Amino acid sequence: MIRFLTGGAVVSAFAVIGDLFKPKSFAGLFGAAPSVALATLALTIASKGPQYVSTEARSMLLGAIALGVYSLVVMRLLFRAGVRTTIVTLSGVIVWFAAAFGLWFALLRHAT
Repeated sequence: MIRFLTGGAVVSAFAVIGDLFKPKSFAGLFGAAPSVALATLALTIASKGPQYVSTEARSMLLGAIALGVYSLVVMRLLFRAGVRTTIVTLSGVIVWFAAAFGLWFALLRHAT
């Protein structure tokens, strides 16, 4: 119940923040993943401790960077190369995995 209430409050707060920016498509971006991640980290710190949450937060940051790389590659291919959407998004998953695991290997391999 606490996770549900905390997640709902944080999602609502981020939705309000996202609504303040233009274009309005940012509202969905701010209302989803960041709020759920923050709620999860806040609840996890009480049960697993700060060391565990630190590792999780670093992993979330690298995953977000990998998603940014994926999005950039997909956007460029869709707008510039004119390749079909299905092919670009499915093959873009390889880019995401390469970025995510490459960052993990370079930065967090010894931290875990």
